[in-house]
Amino acid sequence: MSESIWIHYARPRPRWYLLTPAEQQEKQARWQALSHQATLAGARFMGRYHIRGQHDFETVEVWNFPDAEAAFQYWSGLTDAAYNQWFAFANNIGLAVEKLLDDHPGT
Repeated sequence: MSESIWIHYARPRPRWYLLTPAEQQEKQARWQALSHQATLAGARFMGRYHIRGQHDFETVEVWNFPDAEAAFQYWSGLTDAAYNQWFAFANNIGLAVEKLLDDHPGT
C-alpha cells in the first residue's frame, strides 16, 4: 500500500488559452511523460475530477505515492517542465492514518 496521498487542484491560467492546440498538446505530452515515469516508480493515479460549484480550481487529481519524497520528485519534475507557468494550483499531501498511528502509538 502506498503511504502518501497527493491531492492536486488546478485551473488553467488565462495565457494557456493563447496557445495553439498543438502547443498545448506538446506541453501536455511532456507532463504526461512525467506521470508515466511516476507510475513506473510506484505511484498510482487515482483519477482526475472536474470540480463543480464555487471553488478556485477547475480540476482535482488524486495520486498515491510510495512516500512523500516520491510525490515531491514528481512535482519538481512538473515544475521543471513549466507546468506552474500555465496552471494555477494548490497541492495537499498526507500520510496514511495507519502509518501515523504506527509511528505514534497511543494517539
